[in-house]
Amino acid sequence: MTETMTSGTPTRSHTSQHRRSRFVRQARTLAPRHVVLIVTALITAFPFYSMVIISLQPGQAIVMPESLFPDAFSLDAFYEALGSRDIPRWAFNSTIYSVVSTVLVLLFASMAGYAFAKKKFAGRELIFWVFIAMLMIPYHLTIIPQYILVGDLGGLDTMWGMLIPTLANAQAMFLMRQFIHGIPDEILDAAKIDGAGEFRIYASIILPQTKPIMATLATFVFLWHWNDFLWPMISQQSSENYVLTVGLNTLQEEQSPLATVMAAAVISFIPTFLVFILLQRYFVRGVMMSGLK
Repeated sequence: MTETMTSGTPTRSHTSQHRRSRFVRQARTLAPRHVVLIVTALITAFPFYSMVIISLQPGQAIVMPESLFPDAFSLDAFYEALGSRDIPRWAFNSTIYSVVSTVLVLLFASMAGYAFAKKKFAGRELIFWVFIAMLMIPYHLTIIPQYILVGDLGGLDTMWGMLIPTLANAQAMFLMRQFIHGIPDEILDAAKIDGAGEFRIYASIILPQTKPIMATLATFVFLWHWNDFLWPMISQQSSENYVLTVGLNTLQEEQSPLATVMAAAVISFIPTFLVFILLQRYFVRGVMMSGLK
């Protein structure tokens, strides 16, 4: 009787041995992948590590230090960067440029997406695909016509001149249109029967339904504008109108102490890091939805 139970029911030692064998097989399979990922992560993180270490170097050197493993650290570069007149102003300009652009891009993209998804008008599909075709045009090819147009309007070296060309975002409009297209028409028809107008439908029904895609787009658009360099550099000539990316480039050209430049770079990194941490789940979801890298 005892032999029958022993042969038919797995014993504790057999279960433990089976688990150990499975763990060993999984470890042998995953170990090479983990090694590759760790090495890739270290290589990717090295420039950031170098930036932080150099910003903590004592002294006023303008060249790379001999070692990236210093014996002493100092916050003097951060005090100097925060105490200067230009860097806080450039950070303020970057904040205005990024926040206002993000809000307006989301507003215009949601309105356009609602119109293309739910409204019927002549030439809707043609206009929509013309907008989508804009995605095929390299951004750098539009810089010169954009510069001439903004210059004719008197917008060069102004904040509004830097903002206006960035507000028509075809990619944001496309994603909003695709998302709003999934909202049932019955909800909108019921609102119309209750007497709701177009703006009330947009504000009370469409916008609350689009919170996930709005959060995703807000993350992308903020990061795009915070790191934008080419258009702010071309459109702004006065140093007081620079954003952080342009200002940091100016510091390098002026042979400022390398530690101060890196400290300013670390300071400029903090807002994007906070935005990424707060909206990380939406950022990952946005990569999956849009295929962005």
